[in-house]
Amino acid sequence: MESQDIKPTTPKDDPIVENRELSIWEALIPVLALVIMLFYNVKYAFGDDALSGSNQFLLLLGAAVAAIVGFFNKVSYDQMIEEVAENIKSTTGALLILLFVGSLAGTWLISGIIPSMIYYGLQILNPTIFLPACVIICAIISVATGSSWTTSATVGIALVGIGNALGIDHGMTAGAVISGAYFGDKMSPLSDTTNLAPAMAGGELFSHIKYMTYTTIPTLIVTLILFVIISFSLDVQGTTDTSAMLASIEHSFNISPWLFLVPAIVIFMIIKKSPPLPALLVGTLLGGVFALIFQPEIVKAITGATELNFLTAYKGIMTAITVDTSVATESAELNDLFSSGGMYGMLGTIWLIICAMVFGGIMDAIGALSRISKAVLNLFDSVFGLFASTVISCIGLNAIASDQYLAIVIPGRMYKKAFSDKGLAPENLSRTLEDSGTVTSVLVPWNTCGAYQSSVLGVDTFHYAGYAFFNYLSPFTTLIFAAFKIKIKQLSDK
Repeated sequence: MESQDIKPTTPKDDPIVENRELSIWEALIPVLALVIMLFYNVKYAFGDDALSGSNQFLLLLGAAVAAIVGFFNKVSYDQMIEEVAENIKSTTGALLILLFVGSLAGTWLISGIIPSMIYYGLQILNPTIFLPACVIICAIISVATGSSWTTSATVGIALVGIGNALGIDHGMTAGAVISGAYFGDKMSPLSDTTNLAPAMAGGELFSHIKYMTYTTIPTLIVTLILFVIISFSLDVQGTTDTSAMLASIEHSFNISPWLFLVPAIVIFMIIKKSPPLPALLVGTLLGGVFALIFQPEIVKAITGATELNFLTAYKGIMTAITVDTSVATESAELNDLFSSGGMYGMLGTIWLIICAMVFGGIMDAIGALSRISKAVLNLFDSVFGLFASTVISCIGLNAIASDQYLAIVIPGRMYKKAFSDKGLAPENLSRTLEDSGTVTSVLVPWNTCGAYQSSVLGVDTFHYAGYAFFNYLSPFTTLIFAAFKIKIKQLSDK
């Protein structure tokens, strides 16, 4: 029997409640209220800190507005709570995966696996093809870390500095950095958005990643071609000196190609269709073993011990798995990169998912999602129209709600039934959410992602946006695939 990924639910097992008494305008009241509250919260109140808890609470306030609409339409409190419980239950698999992703990131850091990826990735730099090299380096690092923000804030800053020394426009370099960073943000199983999208669409993590490759790889190839063309048109002078950074990594970690054995085993398990939880558990445990073999000094430093024994090893590995861990280096640029939040670091995303499920559950219970889905189907009767409306909704929410996660959560929950009614597998929706929600957030100056990247890289959003080819080509790629019916998976194919 072929094993499958743990998945939140399937469309047929998660019907959306219908309520004939509810009008489309009443169904939209909670959505509009939520969008307005989120826009104010991010734009004027908390900015980048909105995900620290205020956005989550606003999702609960949005749920309260939906409940009030439900009470006026004869939906009982017990019905709403029951639907919320079912919604949260449906995300059990996704929440467990997130916890294991955090634990894996911790042991892969202290074992030197992630630092080794960065070490060898930095050596790809070549002055004559600097911009495409930036894309590749940032793609490697973001896949390894699952974080576009961390990639930009560390190696990204260094690359912009190197580009400036070479006389390359900093907007071009920033665009290349962001293109590579968001490739990993989409494709890495360590990325919270990569886990969030299939959770919202009702799909499977690794099936989602596999299906994204059909649109993401061609977009990356086009991006690299464009940067190669630009590079050959530039008069590059100087050298790309990363020797200090490489020396700092070598001084802090025992770098070895043997460390790639662990990700190779995890990739092999994924290829063999192992469920994600066993694969992530094996990766976490092997990372811990390799930490003891290759980085015993780091394990001792975590616990403050002077010698490595069973208790020290246990405490060091367990600390990396569960809570914040960092490895100091001689390079200030690398110190933020070599840190991990462990399982604890994933609690913010888990908190967001739970609050989103409360909002979605009550919207389900009062019949709002059913009403909105039917209205969408009436407006966009074709399959291409459904894809286009999802893209527009994700981009619109990135601009209005000013938050990447909400541009995935809200359309994902809203359009799930519409895709199911069209006979489309959830991978179509989750891929479209990432192709349009994840990557376009950084192109909006007042979005948390746009504001963060602009501040960290020191480049105005509108300056780098024109060179962030990967980010604005991704929505067009997914629409082209939809228009020509390329790799549009049907429910009957599952």
